Amino acid sequence: MGEFDLIQRYFQRPATRSPLGVGDDCALLAPAPGMQLAVSSDMLVEGRHFLSTVDPARLGHKALAVNLSDLAACGAKPLAFTLALALPGVDENWLEGFSRGLFALADEHGCELVGGDTTRGPLNICITVFGEVPAGAALLRSGARAGDELWTSGTLGDARLALENFRGTLSLPGPLFERTRARMEQPAPRVALGQALRG
Repeated sequence: MGEFDLIQRYFQRPATRSPLGVGDDCALLAPAPGMQLAVSSDMLVEGRHFLSTVDPARLGHKALAVNLSDLAACGAKPLAFTLALALPGVDENWLEGFSRGLFALADEHGCELVGGDTTRGPLNICITVFGEVPAGAALLRSGARAGDELWTSGTLGDARLALENFRGTLSLPGPLFERTRARMEQPAPRVALGQALRG
């Protein structure tokens, strides 16, 4: 299966919010008047950022989730993303699961795939996500001041617990392991919370 066949079968979808869909040399994005583009890229490398045993649907979810989390941290609303994917070979079952998990989360946040690249190589996933935020309203790291309260959402350390269970440094009971494994493999980006915290 060639690159264009692979894209058409697993990643081609109609563009609804972008003036141009997947398949051209560049993606075109048009933020609403008074908005700024928020852009973030994250790369996931097998063995470094995910285990080879991860379910492909969960990996598709996680690949986009870590990028949406960056938009959430900035208070931005997701618009679109690009996907660069290096594959050791064409595994249609893997691609079906990966794209299903990827698009399920994309649809949940109204974020559409608008371009990218595929090549042969060690498994590597790189997503660049685009969002919009009202001009001057982005949440920035530089906004923190000494004496500010620090709040977190969710529980801290769940993903690390699952990783340590995989590494054999501890043993978690079945239900706890499954809960922490889901946090490691299917993190929930706090997009709505990020937007609610603007201002």
